Amino acid sequence: MADSAKGPSTFQTDEGLPLGDHKRAAATWVRRGALTVLALVVAAGLTSYLGVHTGTVAADRAGWGLTLRYPQVARPGLDVAWQATVTHPGGLGKEVTLAVTGDYFNIYETQGFHPEPSAETRDGRMLYLTFTAPPGDTFVVDFDTYVQPASQAGSAATLSLVDTKTLVPLTSVDFRTRLMP
Repeated sequence: MADSAKGPSTFQTDEGLPLGDHKRAAATWVRRGALTVLALVVAAGLTSYLGVHTGTVAADRAGWGLTLRYPQVARPGLDVAWQATVTHPGGLGKEVTLAVTGDYFNIYETQGFHPEPSAETRDGRMLYLTFTAPPGDTFVVDFDTYVQPASQAGSAATLSLVDTKTLVPLTSVDFRTRLMP
């Protein structure tokens, strides 16, 4: 009878805690974990870790230089920088032809190339852009674009400076754009 006077019996866990206290302790750790994850996401956003990051790749072969500034990490709907620079001591000749992996540009909404290519063609793999070469040793082309809002996956590509007549690469760079949500 003495036991029933204390009220209903309390179940205990192996650690000696009442069962209700164990559930509360577990819920507290779940909340702490969720708040930690949330704090990390907010910190990443505040430090621009989740924003647009521009990368640069360059190659030089037989006197021909090719440098590309491109969106290394981007987000849908944001403007990005894509700029190719070709250099050659002694001049560039009459035309400059760049070849880019054709499906790379599918992740973008384009406003166009500046300057505009004088000719464009595409085979099954590459997009060839031919430009009238400026006087001097340097040619720069900008691609005015932003990432399509519906794009979810990034893209890898190769940019090559090719011989205008034979389309044989003179020098090439590989690059990859990753998209963040």
